[in-house]
Amino acid sequence: MQIGLLGKANVGKSTFFSAATETPVASGNFPFTTIEPNVGVAYVQSDCACKHFDLKHENPLCINGTRLIPIKLIDVAGLVPGAHEGKGLGNQFLDDARQAEVLIHVVDIAGTTDIQGQPIPVGTHDPLEDIAFVQDEFDQWFIDILKREWDKITREIDQKRAKLTDGIAKRFSGLGIKDYEVQLVLQKQGLITRNPKEWNDSDIENFVKELRKNTKPMIIAANKADLCQDLDILKKISDTVVPCSAETELLLRKATKAGIINYNSGDDGFKINEGKEIPIPQQKALDLVSTVFSKIPSTGIQKILNSAVFDSLNLIAVYPVEDESKLTNKDGTILPDTKLLPQDSTAKDLASLIHADIAKGFLHAIDCKTKQRISGDQKLKHGDVIKIVSTLSRG
Repeated sequence: MQIGLLGKANVGKSTFFSAATETPVASGNFPFTTIEPNVGVAYVQSDCACKHFDLKHENPLCINGTRLIPIKLIDVAGLVPGAHEGKGLGNQFLDDARQAEVLIHVVDIAGTTDIQGQPIPVGTHDPLEDIAFVQDEFDQWFIDILKREWDKITREIDQKRAKLTDGIAKRFSGLGIKDYEVQLVLQKQGLITRNPKEWNDSDIENFVKELRKNTKPMIIAANKADLCQDLDILKKISDTVVPCSAETELLLRKATKAGIINYNSGDDGFKINEGKEIPIPQQKALDLVSTVFSKIPSTGIQKILNSAVFDSLNLIAVYPVEDESKLTNKDGTILPDTKLLPQDSTAKDLASLIHADIAKGFLHAIDCKTKQRISGDQKLKHGDVIKIVSTLSRG
């Protein structure tokens, strides 16, 4: 799965990306620092199944009972008004972002950059304008896709060569949008039975905006929150919003890697390691971090990633194993892997995710927590540990 980082230039997207993935990328106080998309691996967090079984195991992705689950994060080129018309790096931006399943919109909540991404004094730009413009760019992109094909769609329906849902879904297939997602929005808008020839511009625009919200959910990363004089502005944002400080997270990760402090992403503070002499510049930086935590409960980076996967996408984490008694794979590794699946996924869905052959030969599954045999259509729950029994092994 892929999470897209988007926003106007110079709001801290690249810093967010570096902090989340520990991948160094170019950053600077000017637009289009990011030209080509940066792709890296970040991690969401969940309770490891080892807690349920009260067992200890050596896995670098389990830290004191917290499981780190890898996801793909893409930091795409800076966005400017008019991107859907090809302005700036607009076409490349939209193409890079189209396959993202959820979008994190990094916003300079302290208002230290103008609409073009140029540095300005703190609080002199309204971040709500940035939120509106990015949403509008995506909405206009979706609207343009449908409008330029609308006459063709209506002709296909008239000639009974396509149904309304199929005709629309076909135009958005490149964005990973499915038939059922189109169907849900058509029903919600009361358009499912209306002749598309009767639709006006307002019908098309309202439909597309709802489709975008449903298929490309957006989380607002209120970056530079530690510089914001008044965080009441967060109450004016209708989308999911999390205050954050990407620069603070990056500093803490570097200090942890250097052995200076003990910190795990998502913590509400840090501890200086005993016997560690800290140079004055680093000590000043850590003192500054302490003031950040007095303003916001954490750096926000981990909370944003978790919210994207578990709240916006409603995914669950499931642990497949090959030995239900020892909870291991064939190599004897305890709880070796974690799979992210949509809510209401079944045991057969898990088998398909592991390997097509395993799904093809699926017989049944075993819930390792209850020791019960379950059928292929049994819905799985977050944190389940599952053994798949199949007549076919992986090819």
